[in-house]
This record gives sequence, structure tokens and C-alpha cells, in this order.
Amino acid sequence: MSEPGIPERWQDPFAILGILTSAKTIAIVGLSPNELRASHFVGFYLRRHGYRIVPVNPREKTILGETSYPSISELPFPVDVVDVFRAPDAVPEIAREAVRAGAKALWCQYNVISPEGGAIAEQGGLRVVMDRCMKVEHARHLGRMHWLGFNTGRISARR
Repeated sequence: MSEPGIPERWQDPFAILGILTSAKTIAIVGLSPNELRASHFVGFYLRRHGYRIVPVNPREKTILGETSYPSISELPFPVDVVDVFRAPDAVPEIAREAVRAGAKALWCQYNVISPEGGAIAEQGGLRVVMDRCMKVEHARHLGRMHWLGFNTGRISARR
């Protein structure tokens, strides 16, 4: 069920699964070097599951062992998904940059809700996911969700 003000097409399970199974390179805008931040954990998790993670953070030189870029427009190679950990008012410009860079999808994390940014991305031909966590959706759709939200590596009915 979609949150008020978010078109259901931006939370469609089939679109989410399609993005997760086709993407190889994910630019994370707002990726933090702080291990306690959600963006860091999401980047770490996605990298561990085979995605190439590209940090986009103008304050850092490297994050998770990868070169960090100041903006999407400064990436020297294409990305499949632009995953946004920024305030909603930053999303329209990020969406414009994602369209210009040739990304295939714009993914806005929990509470990053920007109908304007979603519309810009859609008009530019990108698939859009909004108010969803890429790590949670990956775990949910690809069978790696433990009841506490992480993969224990064990199969057991015991808690």
C-alpha cells in the first residue's frame, strides 16, 4: 500500500524486483563513511551482495574503499541506479542529474519523498522507487531477510 501523496507505481513490487535483478552499479547519493549511518550499512550490504557501489558525497575522497564523487554529473561512467539518502528538497536536482547521466532508475530511501523529483525522473525515462529502502527490498524479494533484518547464514526454526 502506498503512502499518501506517493503514486503506487513508485512502490510497485514488480518494478522494485526488476530494478534489483537488473542493476549492477548503484550510485549512493549521501553515502556516509560513518558505519553507524543507514547509508553506510545499505552500501555495505549491497556491495556484499554483488552490486558495484559508487559513493556520491562531496565531503569525502573514498567511502567503502571506493572513490567518492561530488555529484552524479561528475561520474566518469554510467550507473544503473541512483539511490538517494538526501533531504527531499535535493531530489529534483539529483533526478535531473540522473537523467542527464543516463541512469536507469531513481531510488529514494525511506522518508525521501519528492513527487517533483519522481516526475522529473519518469519524464526522463527512469524507473522510480520512493520511500523504500533498497537493502530491505533486496532482502525481502531475494530471500535474505532474517526476522531481525539481517542474514545469519543459518537455516533454523529456532529463535
